Amino acid sequence: MPSAPRTSGADDDAVTTFRHRMSRLFLKPVDPDRAAPAGPAAEPSIEELEDTNRWANDKERAIGLIAAPVGALVAFLVIHADIDNDPAQYLKNGTTNPAYTSVAVYHEVLVVLLALCVLLMVAAWFRKRLFMGVLTALYGLAVFNLHWWGFGVPFVLVGAWYLVRAYRAQRDLKEARAGAGTPGASAAPTASKRYTPPTARPKRSES
Repeated sequence: MPSAPRTSGADDDAVTTFRHRMSRLFLKPVDPDRAAPAGPAAEPSIEELEDTNRWANDKERAIGLIAAPVGALVAFLVIHADIDNDPAQYLKNGTTNPAYTSVAVYHEVLVVLLALCVLLMVAAWFRKRLFMGVLTALYGLAVFNLHWWGFGVPFVLVGAWYLVRAYRAQRDLKEARAGAGTPGASAAPTASKRYTPPTARPKRSES
């Protein structure tokens, strides 16, 4: 019987095409633009560094806008708990209890905490990073001194984070100005051109 015609060439082409399609499906081809090595990132200009130093970014502002109402809520909870747990004013023998604290003092502390929260909200609204750091740290220290460490430590850490970022922004701006030779940057003192060295005096002859 005559043998069937061989189609090995067609089968090889089909297998090659199938492999090519599968490789393109599962293996994303390399983009020639992305394959080229990227150049060094452009350094920010002095104007950009000035804006960074002057204004807080969106992330810093959002944290401040959230921390202010949370701090107000914490202030109400902390002061209310301290008033409820405040010991009696007089002991059984009629003497004044030294551990007692007047309710008016707690109300004054509450007013101070709420004032810090309001100022923090204003500073966050106007993107004042340094003021946000100082106000947040002061609020955390005030709550920490009331022996509510769980509420005070996070605010202290956030305040320290703000202050560190403010310091770095100011440092980068000073370094950029010094490198660009901007007026106002510190420069090494140069010798005066009008200075004339003293002339050597002739020696007196001994008689």
